[in-house]
Amino acid sequence: MLLHIQHETTYRYERLVKQSVQSLRLTPRTEAGQRVLSWALQAPGRRSQQLDAHGNVMHLLTLDEPHDEIVITVTGTVETEEVEGASASDRGRLSPLVYLPPTPLTIADAALREFARRHASATPDRDSVLQLAGAVREAMDYVPGVTAVSDTAAQAFSLGRGVCQDHAQVMIASCRAVGVPARYVSGYLLTDRDEHIASHAWVDVWLADLSCWFAVDVTNGRAGGEGHCRLAVGRDYLDACPVRGVRRGGGNETMSAHVAVSGVGVDRRSSAGPPRSVQQHQAQQ
Repeated sequence: MLLHIQHETTYRYERLVKQSVQSLRLTPRTEAGQRVLSWALQAPGRRSQQLDAHGNVMHLLTLDEPHDEIVITVTGTVETEEVEGASASDRGRLSPLVYLPPTPLTIADAALREFARRHASATPDRDSVLQLAGAVREAMDYVPGVTAVSDTAAQAFSLGRGVCQDHAQVMIASCRAVGVPARYVSGYLLTDRDEHIASHAWVDVWLADLSCWFAVDVTNGRAGGEGHCRLAVGRDYLDACPVRGVRRGGGNETMSAHVAVSGVGVDRRSSAGPPRSVQQHQAQQ
């Protein structure tokens, strides 16, 4: 499948920002089942590119001049195909064990550990991973706006509601609670459901018997497929969020996004505010 993606994100500030630094993970990964045919990123300021520890393409964006707006645009075409799994040697070459210890956002409390004991397998296969994803979705309704980027998996699980980011981190916490490595994935999803058009999040679970990662879209209760475009992976949301940065000054911030993802005769567009997985922006006043 060819996925054509256009994504523009605009940040506006009530006062001039003196300086800002942004880490952009907005370039799709090249790995099993996914190949970038063309991709362009446009943004103001100075940019430098590198691979981070997880194998993600990261641009460091620095704006030293005062500004009251930042517009970031990406456009390109990605070729995807169905694959059985991705080997441990995908770009970044980190051991799956890196994705086993809990992080502050994915630590399991007593309730999550009990949930994992009942639903997660310590020796997972594809079927058991999908069953765990189904149990997470049964326990947590998809409700935008009820959680914040700082909420942990345990907090979202206790609330019983959240968005794709929360589903993914609860899934990761459950896997790690029984000794199974799991990692967070950010990206785009081709879908006819408006609430998921822009940015999406799902999970890679390590299948030790097959020595591969298995992608599962917890929110939609299915395996990852050719409609998923992978931007970044990490231990949790903070490692993989598309935009993360700091700034000096600016006061209150507003953000809007316009996204179009099309493929195989389908064209889905959104101009609403994107799901929280699009960005985390920490302001320094």
